[in-house]
Amino acid sequence: MQKATIIAFGIILVSFAIGACVYSQMPDVMASHWNDKGEVNGYMGKFWGVFMMPILSLFMLFLFILIPKIDPLKANIAGFRKYYNTFIVLLLVFLFYIYGLTLAWNLGIRYNMILFLVPALAILYYYCGVLVENAKMNWFIGIKTPWTLSSSSVWDKTHRLGGRLFKLAGLIALLGVVAPDFAMWLVIVPVLIFSIWSTVYSYLEFKKET
Repeated sequence: MQKATIIAFGIILVSFAIGACVYSQMPDVMASHWNDKGEVNGYMGKFWGVFMMPILSLFMLFLFILIPKIDPLKANIAGFRKYYNTFIVLLLVFLFYIYGLTLAWNLGIRYNMILFLVPALAILYYYCGVLVENAKMNWFIGIKTPWTLSSSSVWDKTHRLGGRLFKLAGLIALLGVVAPDFAMWLVIVPVLIFSIWSTVYSYLEFKKET
């Protein structure tokens, strides 16, 4: 078993254990969603409020374990597996962090949820850039367009650009800490623009080849 998988399972087990410990202290209806101003605008029942995130994390981990086994280009995934494994752990740490913030809020601790989320999202975006830069052609991980999946050179060029753009998106998102009124815009808009840009770039590069 991969070391990253063991760490990931450990994070999930801790999540379930924490949930079981605080379950009796949670309100019957729990805050579960916040708007761009950090105000609660969504609720759910106690059971799902406490255990949905650990269950979701467990499902995602099984999916992450499955992908390298079923991808027809699994040999290529092996070439950047260390980056993929780090991403798995980082994403589960991110989900665990959100889980902790949610439980803390429902225990009565108040804070600006957006300001706490922005740095975590910035780190996640930045590492997505690292993963994308190092991803070799496969069917599940990376910037998958008809053009990147049709040419290894287009894949490489697009992922070099996409990796840099995702890193930049992480740095831009971090500005939300000092500009909280625009935090969600700084988190969401650059990623959308850079994703579209990467897709268009892959098409243009493919047209150059053909």
